[in-house]
Amino acid sequence: MKNITIGKFGSIMTGTAVLTFAISMLIGLFSDTIFASCLSSIFIAIGFLPFMTSLYSVNEDKEKKACGIAGIGFAVIYAVLVFIVYYAECTTIRMNKGLSEATLSIISYGHLGSLFFNYNLLGYAFMALSTFLLGTTINVDNKGDKCFKAMLMIHGVFFIICLFIPMFPIFTDGTSNVVGTVILEAWCIYFLPICVLGYRYFNKQYR
Repeated sequence: MKNITIGKFGSIMTGTAVLTFAISMLIGLFSDTIFASCLSSIFIAIGFLPFMTSLYSVNEDKEKKACGIAGIGFAVIYAVLVFIVYYAECTTIRMNKGLSEATLSIISYGHLGSLFFNYNLLGYAFMALSTFLLGTTINVDNKGDKCFKAMLMIHGVFFIICLFIPMFPIFTDGTSNVVGTVILEAWCIYFLPICVLGYRYFNKQYR
């Protein structure tokens, strides 16, 4: 498939998965939807990689090559971390109801402050770093492109937030689920337009 086709596919998959994640998190306030949330997060990562690699492929400025390659590298690190976290949640944790509370407090994403919860935040820190670096490589032709570039780079702020939050007692057992849901919904509201603008960016490459 062509680079543009892969990019459009990646932006659509990422956007669809982000929307699904947002809906599952809202429903999760009233029932257990952690499986749906984790599965949709896996597909966010699956779509994100071709999304980001296609951005690099259509912006072949040699002066920005290092930023592009570094951005792809951080995207891969993000994907590996979240695959481990969410796949464990969808398989081992979900299928083994007899796991002790002590074990779950380490490997369950559903336990705030657990090792895997912190790995998940670290993964999203690298996702943010990836969007920032790849955002710098984008060549802009119009206001839509400028908005897309700016949103990718501003998203890089989450690198600092996600990297340092686990180092302080902010999210621990006992923290209200509503607080976490509000934060995640805000992220979805911000990131979904990035996917839409990304599709637009790739689509206009045909012209």
